[in-house]
Amino acid sequence: MVRSFSSFYFSGFADPLTFHKLNKSNRDKLQQFVAITGASEKNAIQALKASDWHLEAAFDVFYSQPQPRSNADMRRLEELYNRYKGKLLYPYSDMILADGISVLCNDLQVEPQDIVTLVLSWHMNAATACEFSKEEFVSGLQSLSVDSIAKLQEKLSFMRSELKDEQKFHEIYNFAFGWAKEKGQKSLALDTAIGMWQLLFAEREWPLVNHWCDFLQDRHNKAISKDTWAQLLEFARTVDPALSNYDAEGAWPYLIDEFVEYLYDKSVVEK
Repeated sequence: MVRSFSSFYFSGFADPLTFHKLNKSNRDKLQQFVAITGASEKNAIQALKASDWHLEAAFDVFYSQPQPRSNADMRRLEELYNRYKGKLLYPYSDMILADGISVLCNDLQVEPQDIVTLVLSWHMNAATACEFSKEEFVSGLQSLSVDSIAKLQEKLSFMRSELKDEQKFHEIYNFAFGWAKEKGQKSLALDTAIGMWQLLFAEREWPLVNHWCDFLQDRHNKAISKDTWAQLLEFARTVDPALSNYDAEGAWPYLIDEFVEYLYDKSVVEK
């Protein structure tokens, strides 16, 4: 049973337990908890102890508590924002646009197409790819408790680890649809959707992703709806790549049903 946690959440250790005194199982849980949540070792141990070292319960405990106020310095955040907004191509813009994001990526030493830029955009709740409003940029960095490029670089490994968490991956995946589509459009351009699927499923290793993309280009060649986008992740998550548990009577979008027939026709899987 999860014990009450709020009384000592940020007040220090409940006892002098330290990493080297933990058994191997609890050390592994601590490392996994820190990698996924970004919590300090101190707070991770507190959450795990409060849940009797049950990892899933510890996540619930951690995320149910008020998070500490960001220690990001607003003045430094303003300076960072001003460094990237309104660059050479858009000198009068009060937004960070594609050229400013290119400078940001260069400062972070990551490629603009690196999936970590998608995760960063998710933290900023950015409405559109390749641009950040001041509110998005500042609030996103505050949520990460960073106010410098050096600190943001230190968070990159944590942001990559978030893709390993199933719930966070689901949120990032769903976020990507609205983020990547063109303004004013309800659907996602096919080429863009294919690029995003290849990027995202490189992290979750769905064996059928290339067949899916080939199928779309051969048989569909139209924009992708939000429903198809969402349902494909559910299909990839729940249906075996050999389709052994595929239910032809299930409520899949017609496009996914057609994809299954395509796999049979191409002898990718046996009927």
